[in-house]
Amino acid sequence: MAATGSNFVFSPLSIRAGLSLTAVGSKGETLEQMLSFLGSPTLADLNSAAAQLLGSVSGENGATAGPRLSFVNGVWVEQSLELKTAFQEVAASVYGAIAKSVDLENRAEEVSIEVNDWLKKKTDGLIKNLIPETAVDDATRLLIANALCFKGFWSYPFESSQTRYEEFHLLNGSTIQVPFMRSREDQFISSYDGFKVLKLPYEGSYKDWRRFSMLIFLPHKKDGLNELTTKFVSDTNFINRHIPTRPVEVGKFGIPKFKISFGFEASAALKGLGLESPFTTKADFHEMFSNGHPDQQLFVSSMLHEAAIEVDEEGTLAAAATDPIMDFQADHPFVFVIREEVTGSSLFFGHVVHPSLADHQV
Repeated sequence: MAATGSNFVFSPLSIRAGLSLTAVGSKGETLEQMLSFLGSPTLADLNSAAAQLLGSVSGENGATAGPRLSFVNGVWVEQSLELKTAFQEVAASVYGAIAKSVDLENRAEEVSIEVNDWLKKKTDGLIKNLIPETAVDDATRLLIANALCFKGFWSYPFESSQTRYEEFHLLNGSTIQVPFMRSREDQFISSYDGFKVLKLPYEGSYKDWRRFSMLIFLPHKKDGLNELTTKFVSDTNFINRHIPTRPVEVGKFGIPKFKISFGFEASAALKGLGLESPFTTKADFHEMFSNGHPDQQLFVSSMLHEAAIEVDEEGTLAAAATDPIMDFQADHPFVFVIREEVTGSSLFFGHVVHPSLADHQV
């Protein structure tokens, strides 16, 4: 993930859920490849793990406090192909997904509008146009869309009266003025070789067993984002090995406000990671349908993903014991992660290179 001039965010959890849902309707080599990619020995194991994970992070397993999580999955299939009842039942019960037959052959544009309106409603307007006009046409037979929106409040809000415009250094060497949130509270901060990490727990994370937090990885060098992201890519346990555990007294402290909405078509990236079968004419999704000729070419034509996140003064951190004073001035590009600590699930991963930019589609 090389840093560019655009902010970036995606949800590993949401993409995994979308792929797992797709696997439910697959068989043969396609199923085997998807299970291997998702690291599950059988489809039953995959569904069981998905139910537990999605229920855990969304609070459906008895949790009552913590951030609001809006998780949306959907499958739209050409109406001439009848969905199997078993597939629809698993989609609804395990993945919380709608599985719907639509007239893609004659009403592709209307279907696109319908899906976008549904996603907008389910995410309170944060995700407006996931499906671009050219993504669906009369040749489309199967469409999968997923979205994850997250809104968490810090235990004690930043004082908005303390927010000040200050310099943020861009990757091209120039600077812009952006609003920085400030706090005199102790913070969870650790310093490592080449970067610092700040952990900001979310309100309610310790009132039930779920524990959500945002991690901000700030390189020491103002142009150190690419070097830092390389470390993420090369070490699958990088995040777990760099989580602050003790609060420290802060010196100079500031976090820029930012809001990101980022959408992309994920199939090309997944093919590059070795998952090819679902997106080619060799795909086998006959466990999804109760009709259709065995030789009919049915494959995932689009897997569209969008994530949205907003960070403002409505959140901060309550801390206790104190270590030596440490600065954390996030005045240049940084990486952020939102995770649930008990399960170790990364809900969001991204970077901020320009806090004033909000939306981006690729």
